[in-house]
Amino acid sequence: QVQLVESGGGLVQAGGSLRLSCAASGRTFSNAAMKWFRQAPGKEREFVAHISWVRGITNYADSVKGRFTISRDDSKNTVYLQMNSLKPEDTAVYYCAARYGDGRVTDVDYWGQGTQVTVSS
Repeated sequence: QVQLVESGGGLVQAGGSLRLSCAASGRTFSNAAMKWFRQAPGKEREFVAHISWVRGITNYADSVKGRFTISRDDSKNTVYLQMNSLKPEDTAVYYCAARYGDGRVTDVDYWGQGTQVTVSS
């Protein structure tokens, strides 16, 4: 089993920044592809960003490209999501996720509990 614990969410004004963190435990973190998803009220959960376990290759949803950056620190078993130029439409619960093995960037084996991000206009 893998435990994922997100932190760093909160309330921010439009144009501001937040950095989300996700601490992992339970399995070898460096072997996992890590992802961030989000779910806004009344909407389905959607993919935000992915970072591979080898070479740290990243992928982003078009809606966040150029504003969000995913990174990982394998020495700390932690993945980050730096969010800049935030917009009200970025308001959502943000979920960290892990995938062991091959698959699509949206494939997930484990989920965190989520952290709320609210962007005021």
